[in-house]
Amino acid sequence: MNAAEFEHALLADIPLARAMQLRVADYDGERLVLVAPLAPNINDKGCAFGGSLVSLLTLAGWGLLVLKRGAPDCDIYVRDSQAHYLAPVWTDFRAEARLAADESWADFEAALAARGRARIAVACRVPLAEGGDACRLTARFVAVRR
Repeated sequence: MNAAEFEHALLADIPLARAMQLRVADYDGERLVLVAPLAPNINDKGCAFGGSLVSLLTLAGWGLLVLKRGAPDCDIYVRDSQAHYLAPVWTDFRAEARLAADESWADFEAALAARGRARIAVACRVPLAEGGDACRLTARFVAVRR
């Protein structure tokens, strides 16, 4: 599955993704970037709703694994996550996801092959235009072979 196919499936299968009007902005094999406009994701203060930020981050982390694996032989679930809200977002926003620094794609695949299930951590962020991050999410995902 390529990035365009992933975006199409995401929007077709997950109503929240459609409501958020998210799009795939970039996928280079190591990092997935999803974007969303502010208007459908705004809160009562006029900035991005925290639930939208964490949803986009979670979808980016999950999507990275879906795209990187490329094989529909397992289901991928978020196991747990921790979000840190650092600054408000007053514009359209993006979420970037990549494997956490101490993770190995090869180890993940080996565990999945040997046991039929594997875990891996993903680091995600919503960067600010002026530098720094508005929000960060660390999540562990589980893949379970069908």
